[in-house]
Amino acid sequence: MFSFWKKSTTTPQTDWPESLISLLGQPFSAVLPLALTEIADMSLNKTELTLTLPFPAAWLEAELQQQLDARALALQATVSWRNELPAAFSTVKQVVLVASGKGGVGKSTTAVNLAVALAQQGARVGLLDADIYGPSIPLMLGEAQSRATSPDEKHLNPLQKFGIYLQSIGFLVDPENATVWRGPMASQALMQLVNETLWPELDYLVVDMPPGTGDIQLTMSQKLPVAGAVIVTTPQDVALADAKKGIQMFRQVNIPLLGLIENMSFYQCPKCGHEDDIFGTAGGLELAQRYQVPVLGQLPLQSAIREAGDAGSPIVLQKNHQTAEIYQKMAQQLIFTLYWQTRLSPQQAVEIIMTDD
Repeated sequence: MFSFWKKSTTTPQTDWPESLISLLGQPFSAVLPLALTEIADMSLNKTELTLTLPFPAAWLEAELQQQLDARALALQATVSWRNELPAAFSTVKQVVLVASGKGGVGKSTTAVNLAVALAQQGARVGLLDADIYGPSIPLMLGEAQSRATSPDEKHLNPLQKFGIYLQSIGFLVDPENATVWRGPMASQALMQLVNETLWPELDYLVVDMPPGTGDIQLTMSQKLPVAGAVIVTTPQDVALADAKKGIQMFRQVNIPLLGLIENMSFYQCPKCGHEDDIFGTAGGLELAQRYQVPVLGQLPLQSAIREAGDAGSPIVLQKNHQTAEIYQKMAQQLIFTLYWQTRLSPQQAVEIIMTDD
């Protein structure tokens, strides 16, 4: 079924332990629903089992080691990866848009935490703040006072923070002043940020999109080879109505929908743990089912998420935090979805023509 995934995969040898062959030959987990024999190059050298995957999966090594120990296999697991995809543009291999039809649903917070979570898996990640009118990324990453630098007065150096590369209009304009630009001017400024930033080689460029379905969204859809989009919504009807528009827009321009994230899914009392569906129940899940979009995860309404963002240190950095683990699981699913999509079918060309009229 998945033979088209195979490249130079080394299959287990007949003299390998039967329990090891069984482990490697069955679907590994809910996040990785394929046998490792289908996707990994592997070798067994005495007591060391080495796997090389075609996508980043830092989480896999510890889980594989647990499975080996549970089967009393005296083996040490080592997992690495290599990205053989060609660059989609410049030095960037895949572009992921994080979007919402409506503001205030936690899209920027989600984009920041997803980007950091992708880097935690071993990926080289960039984060582009595409909200020209209301850039949030500088504040959420503790760089509100930072300014972009240029090596030649033509290009821009990205900032680095928490293992990711950043660019935002917020690094170029006075944060106290409003950006009063018409749509075409804002779109042009955004494309300059994309093209004139000296991005290093990146596996993923995560783009925090502005809310809505206007000029900037269409510009990004037309002028960038986008791998897919993630929709962020809350369960309430007002947000869902606009999320539908976002889904429909991306389908009109042939951008794959990688998944839906239901933010503020429920309120969890920090003292007693009681959960209350303040914004409604399972609205995002029903929307995803209706439009056949996978659900990447549901996030609680927690003051800790807001506090971490305001402090410039995303909550995904906090070890053993329940919400951090949700973001990490979503990043793992996103990585697999991107790889699966790439192997399943080539990217479709965007069929939309824009003018300055």
